[in-house]
Amino acid sequence: MFKSLLGLFDSQVMPVNESTTIAWVRVIPFILLHVGCLLVFWVGISKTAIITALILFWGRIFAIGAFYHRYFCHRAFQTNRLWQFIFALLGASAAQRGPLWWAAHHRQHHKVADTPADTHSPVTNKFWWSHIGWFLSHRHYHYNPERVKDWLKFPELHWLDRHVIIVPLTLMTVLYLLGEMLASWQSSWHTSGLQLVVWGFFISTVALFHATVSINSVGHKYGQRRYSTRDQSRNNFWLALLTLGEGWHNNHHYYPATARQGFFWWEIDITYYCLKLMEKLHIVHYLREVPEHVINQHASAK
Repeated sequence: MFKSLLGLFDSQVMPVNESTTIAWVRVIPFILLHVGCLLVFWVGISKTAIITALILFWGRIFAIGAFYHRYFCHRAFQTNRLWQFIFALLGASAAQRGPLWWAAHHRQHHKVADTPADTHSPVTNKFWWSHIGWFLSHRHYHYNPERVKDWLKFPELHWLDRHVIIVPLTLMTVLYLLGEMLASWQSSWHTSGLQLVVWGFFISTVALFHATVSINSVGHKYGQRRYSTRDQSRNNFWLALLTLGEGWHNNHHYYPATARQGFFWWEIDITYYCLKLMEKLHIVHYLREVPEHVINQHASAK
């Protein structure tokens, strides 16, 4: 029990356990995150709180899609080491573990998508396991370092992966202090430290988590298949809107190396548009585009 609790602050102390049973100590913070949303009935609502929640939802879902996914998993663009670490911090603020853990599991998913070896396939597993069960199990607490050998040379990424809880806790602290300052300096805004934590962290993070994992559970069940792939990945317009472009999942599984997931002009991919802007600002470089032959080699939607 002690090691499990300590593992929340340093993942390296947790022994490897291949059991698919739920790691209940890990579930406690996950449950508290959801229960924390109910505090909204106590702290109330304000325009400031809603704006904070929306900014942190969209900002962090962009960080997950652009940085954790397209950069750390697929190396779809390049950047320098400083920006790389900043990207990792932004992604870690979403409370979805560290960039090495995230990338290792996602690369495994692409390698064995929708087979029994796929960690979170809704095709070979039940829906709720593919949605959240795998994330909370003993077996998937750690990751296979062989999947992320290209990132192992960066000690700062190792440190962040081991102590990833520091980033969400820091975000909560900043929100609380900001709310208390606003309560003192701008009382007409009707907010407080606890209110900003509830809306800006609890509610925003829960919505962000379920939007992200819906790409696994929903994106392999509902939508259209333009390309014939070995898996059941699907393009889903509504998921694409919610996740700033990650919902063009069949496109992505057909050609995962590109920084663009909406292959056609009508497929809205806000993450890609933001990356193009960042390229113009010289923050990122060498965005991998979709080859013309890939766009043309599509099958009829199923």
